[in-house]
Amino acid sequence: IPGAGIGGVATAARLAKAGLQVTVLEKNDYSGGRCSLIHKDGFRFDQGPSFYLMPEIFEEMFEDLEERIQDWYKLIKCDPNYVLHYHDGEKVELSTDMTKMKLEIEKWEGKDGWARFLDFMNESHIHYEVSVKEVLHRNFPNIRSLLSLPYLLMAEKLHVFDKLYRRASNYFWTERMRRAFSFSSMYLGMSPYDSPATYNLLQYTELAQGIWYPVGGYHKVVESLERIATEKYGATFHYNSPVSSITQSADGKSATGVVLEKTGEFLEADLVVCNADLLWAYENLLPSTTYSKSLLKNPKLTCSSISFYWGLKSKVDELETHNIFLAEKYKESFDKIFDEYSLPEEPSFYVNVPTRVDPTAAPEGKETLVVLVPVGHLLESKPTLGHQSNGHAFASVSSQDWPKIIARARADVLRKLTQRFGDKLDLQGGDFGHLIETEVVNTPMTWRDNLNLYKGSILGLSHNILQVLCLRPRLIHDSIKKLYFVGASTHPGTGVPVVVCGAKLTSEQILRDLGMDIPWKLSGSPYESKVSKTEPLNQIKRPSTYWVEALLTTMLLPFLAALFVIRFVFKLDLASYFSKYEEPVKSGIKMH
Repeated sequence: IPGAGIGGVATAARLAKAGLQVTVLEKNDYSGGRCSLIHKDGFRFDQGPSFYLMPEIFEEMFEDLEERIQDWYKLIKCDPNYVLHYHDGEKVELSTDMTKMKLEIEKWEGKDGWARFLDFMNESHIHYEVSVKEVLHRNFPNIRSLLSLPYLLMAEKLHVFDKLYRRASNYFWTERMRRAFSFSSMYLGMSPYDSPATYNLLQYTELAQGIWYPVGGYHKVVESLERIATEKYGATFHYNSPVSSITQSADGKSATGVVLEKTGEFLEADLVVCNADLLWAYENLLPSTTYSKSLLKNPKLTCSSISFYWGLKSKVDELETHNIFLAEKYKESFDKIFDEYSLPEEPSFYVNVPTRVDPTAAPEGKETLVVLVPVGHLLESKPTLGHQSNGHAFASVSSQDWPKIIARARADVLRKLTQRFGDKLDLQGGDFGHLIETEVVNTPMTWRDNLNLYKGSILGLSHNILQVLCLRPRLIHDSIKKLYFVGASTHPGTGVPVVVCGAKLTSEQILRDLGMDIPWKLSGSPYESKVSKTEPLNQIKRPSTYWVEALLTTMLLPFLAALFVIRFVFKLDLASYFSKYEEPVKSGIKMH
């Protein structure tokens, strides 16, 4: 398995449990990829993800490995989920506490807004549950696997052809709340104006299940899986071991192993599971494949980010664990990122303060901040000759003047934080930057060069309608046997819990191909097996009037309403309208 990201490590643990001899090769001296940690001057930063969502997916994974999460790491719930800061100085708090949510919704949307919010939760609940069961736990190897009536009905249920922002507008009638319930598409690296409406499931899981944080950082999840894989099931991990190529048989039809970059050593294998970024792998590890050329021709990618990791001299109590600062020109800011591949004139950004729930992330009395500023991905996949800026090498590609873009992003973040909180902090006449004791910066070039992310795209292939399900790269290579994939750019998609589901699907595909038993429950929620359905009090029974009510609400009442409109709005006399067809119809029946 080249790559020790969350997908590679989870796959290693599963396959080792099934009895395979597994070797993981990682180019860096740490595991986790984007789920890794940065340590500097006593401060600890999550390099990438900081939202622990969809907790039942992780519970399912650990249960499949015959383990319990609570034996490996501690989770702390973030309350509120996060605070949204607007350009006009107002803020909105979103929370799992429905008492607080009711007050917040009605404050901006009025009394009727609460009913619309509940309707939104009902729809997003359907999106979530159907997606988990029918998408995240299923493989779609070809177009035939999708062309069936149940899946066509599923597409309608999931509103895959509608857009996230437009769908939010059905339920939230103020621009403020439409923004509050659409920005979450950025978790997928997409614009809410382009993202399928299905993905309002992300805010459903936040509101219904909460946002959590693993004490010690997100890497605790990866670290735990690695220990289970090695100590319990015998997998092997090798660090500082970059792979230069995935080798193929003489006829090019099967993967035979990998070649190590540093030594040129060939490691033979019965099969290879590539956890390196898929687009990067096709360009660098499989340069001769036809599929790589077609895939790389015009992929729709997610955005990149400029991430600032700041260790502060003192606490900033005005910030919660998760904070979102939204630009005044909301749509224009997304257009700048996704259409012009640059930084908006006024960027939106995210601020994570892990020390709010986990003080171990900073020295006592100090604060850890991670600031993520979304920006367009690189226009080139390979490093180009750049120049030095603040000790960092930056490549300038056509309109992408990265030293200038990065400096402007930093200045804008500091300006906004100073405007919002400056009067409450001791800045000694300076701006928010006065509090910064230590700093690390990740840029699109960092993501590309350090983590092999194609064009610095932080979440890989986008989730537009032409890059999901059977239209997304498959779990197994189209023409090379024994070569499998796991990670953000293959099915089922991007995001840590989604990749965890992908690791399960890939592992099951491999074991089926090898004719081996699958030693865990194939699909479904881990909660399902914990309640006995034979117990009379637990049996689920529809009320006797269920189908009558369903018929009335879905068919009869709409039909009667249509007749009312035709008769009394359009003044159409249905009896006389149809009478002119009566004789021809009767004649036709006699002739037949």
